[in-house]
Amino acid sequence: MSSNSLRARARPLSAAELADVHWLRALRAEERERAVGDLRAVEVAAGEILCRIGRPPTHWLGVIDGLLKMSNDSSVGAPITFTGVPPGAWFGEGTLLKREPYRYNIQALRATTVAGLSQETFHWLLDTSIPFNRFMLHQFNERLGQFIAAREIDRLTDADSRVARSLAALFHPVLYPGVGGLLRITQQELGYLVGLSRQRVNEALHALQEKGCIRIEYGGVRVLDLEGLRRHVARTGEAS
Repeated sequence: MSSNSLRARARPLSAAELADVHWLRALRAEERERAVGDLRAVEVAAGEILCRIGRPPTHWLGVIDGLLKMSNDSSVGAPITFTGVPPGAWFGEGTLLKREPYRYNIQALRATTVAGLSQETFHWLLDTSIPFNRFMLHQFNERLGQFIAAREIDRLTDADSRVARSLAALFHPVLYPGVGGLLRITQQELGYLVGLSRQRVNEALHALQEKGCIRIEYGGVRVLDLEGLRRHVARTGEAS
């Protein structure tokens, strides 16, 4: 946790929360025992900043429940949201590996439960656990592909494609296995992530629903055709 107030509120994870930490399943018994003993959870209020630019990292972080956003420092330029961070996501490993301060802010869009593994145990697992290293390799590979795609689509001005890209990214089965088929997100929250008004997000969602890619449900969005959603983004990119 990146502040004293967060660390003071931290608690051990419940059995149900530990079951949602997917990378634990790959560890050997000794590795899992140390990781479980080290993991802590904290409740982060909507609007609260979990990680701040320039602060040193202390934990590898994951979302148990809720929604975060990763963004730049808006005080020195136009606000940019890099990505949303939904349930099942673990992030910040690059910052820990390089032992450098955060280059982005992480803020809660709603009340969110965040888990943290101390940097000491994180580096111990890297030094001792082959399964953990395999997990990290997959994590880096998938994240690189996601950010390359995001860079390509961010050059587009088509709002429907921006919403489709954001949804496709948030339903990534490797990086965000906790999302499943239904992403619990409001149209206002999605607007914060893609930089559009709630009204324009609503129009884009209905357009994607008419194409059979998604279904708008109470309190969230269900993806019916993830590949179709990705193809919609790809076709728009080629046309531009």
